[in-house]
Amino acid sequence: MPYSRILEQLQQNLQLAYRQAIDADAKLDALQHAGHAKFTTIFKPEQGFTHNSKRFLPYVKDLAQELAQLPQDAVDTEQLQALVKKLALVLSTLQAFKQQS
Repeated sequence: MPYSRILEQLQQNLQLAYRQAIDADAKLDALQHAGHAKFTTIFKPEQGFTHNSKRFLPYVKDLAQELAQLPQDAVDTEQLQALVKKLALVLSTLQAFKQQS
């Protein structure tokens, strides 16, 4: 698969994560107002994110920033693998949260 196609797929998956994060954050807000959702972060620092948050959107924005910083003309497999791993983690966590709520 050409590198440009991979970047395109990542962008599409980030857009999906963004839409899901907005919905999940709204549910988290409602849970917090009801006295639930008493946690400090969604992901642990060792999972590679630069932000710590009680909401999903900052993590998605973190990934979008990483994608923007990827070289457009050459493959940096280390950065690409790290980004894909974190995006998969965000999407799977969003999916699990959606199923449980």
